[in-house]
Amino acid sequence: MILTVTLNMALDVTYEVPAVDWDGVNRVGGVHRRAGGKGVNVARVLAALGQEVLVTGLAGGPTGRAIEADLRAAELPSAVFAIEGDSRTTLAVRETGGAARTALFNEPGPEVAADELAAFTRHYAALAARADVVVLSGSLPRGVPADFYATLSALVPAPVIVDADGDPLRHAPKGRPSVVKPNAEELARAVPGPPDRGAEVLRGEGAESVVVSLGAGGLLAVTGEGTFRARMPYTVRGNPTGAGDSLVAGLALGLVEAAPWPERLRRAAALGAAAVAAPVAGDFDRGVYDDIHPQIVIT
Repeated sequence: MILTVTLNMALDVTYEVPAVDWDGVNRVGGVHRRAGGKGVNVARVLAALGQEVLVTGLAGGPTGRAIEADLRAAELPSAVFAIEGDSRTTLAVRETGGAARTALFNEPGPEVAADELAAFTRHYAALAARADVVVLSGSLPRGVPADFYATLSALVPAPVIVDADGDPLRHAPKGRPSVVKPNAEELARAVPGPPDRGAEVLRGEGAESVVVSLGAGGLLAVTGEGTFRARMPYTVRGNPTGAGDSLVAGLALGLVEAAPWPERLRRAAALGAAAVAAPVAGDFDRGVYDDIHPQIVIT
């Protein structure tokens, strides 16, 4: 079983419009509402690939109840921990015309009390004890310390993937996770300099491997077995929201199967590209995946 942890769960709302008029009225052509947050998106992709998953995290209030209802409707197994504060909503405005741009509006999330966090930690430890792989991903709500991913990572013997930004990313290696997965911008904020140097710094601080998403440039993986690059044959146009989550799903599957690094990177990169072609986060285009997967070059 793969356990995905989303501490800042959200109700993701996507508006599709031909083009945004920032000074006028916009008629929305399509609306998508679904449970979200990075770990939830990872679980959706893994479930679509036939993997056993369990979703956990923090959710509360009317928005939290809507999140849990959508998880049930999607038949995603979950063990969400209830908190008092109302969960956040995120809004993606996606232009479907020639520009094909997407703007994201992310609320900060609820305030988490110290006793709620302590109770969740016990809840998480019980779930993670029977997991084959644990995925810790996304932003932290208010009241959660910046080193909490390191704390959660150190609690369990299973391989752990951390996908974070800012201070949570900087602290993550202290928990000795199997994989830390920033994108190039996130890594540069945490460790200024070129990606290969930043990855080596995070490895030196305790991360077993660091996989850096380079967007259209593919992937850089700095591991105990060497440094690998996954190069994309072409650029997929569309909605990049959730592409990193699909990539993480591929890495998690690689850990479950103990796949060699070239194989797991090829699949992860292909899933990330295929997610760009899908309209909402947590989905991927199987046709794009099947086309691009064999063309990815690993060096």
